[in-house]
Amino acid sequence: MADVLDMNYPFTGRWLVQNSPANRVPSHGTRLFATSYAIDFVPVDDSGRSAPFTFGSLLRPEPPENFVGFGRSVLSPVAGTVVASHDTERDHLSYRGMSSIGYTLTQKRRAEAGWLALAGNHVMIRCDGGVVVLCHLQRRSTRVRVGQHVEIGEEIGLCGNSGNSTEPHVHVQAIDSVDIDNAAAVPIAFNGAMPSNRGIVTV
Repeated sequence: MADVLDMNYPFTGRWLVQNSPANRVPSHGTRLFATSYAIDFVPVDDSGRSAPFTFGSLLRPEPPENFVGFGRSVLSPVAGTVVASHDTERDHLSYRGMSSIGYTLTQKRRAEAGWLALAGNHVMIRCDGGVVVLCHLQRRSTRVRVGQHVEIGEEIGLCGNSGNSTEPHVHVQAIDSVDIDNAAAVPIAFNGAMPSNRGIVTV
């Protein structure tokens, strides 16, 4: 196994942990695009909810603006150089309840469409130990450009709902090469540990 790439959390506030490699590897049920050790963080309020849940939430998609985390700052978890920055993908509707079933059925189509269809708006940062990837950013929100040096805690963009995403969240993974089609997954940790699914991280 590759050395673990330890980093800071890429945010402040309260975030719910999903698809953690602390619970299973590959964490997202696939090794496609080097996601074996990837993890998702969903912004939540003080009650642990990402958005108010109504009867309508069960039946139909919702605007991403209904979610507390839409537009939250996403920070660089490492010091390094930006090697990719993309932010032209739209933020689509969010899916919970019964409406999420139809969205799940279209996931295979997005996977077949390639990396961009899954990642949506994203930033890649080369650092000691690999390349850190942060995905599903808000459209037109990235604050960095390719070749730019960033420090830990510097804002790189805003939390969005682009790519393969049912609600606003941030997907984090590390790879050994910028060539995502041929890269290998690099194990990651946050301040020396990996949070488990359903836990709340407060920074």
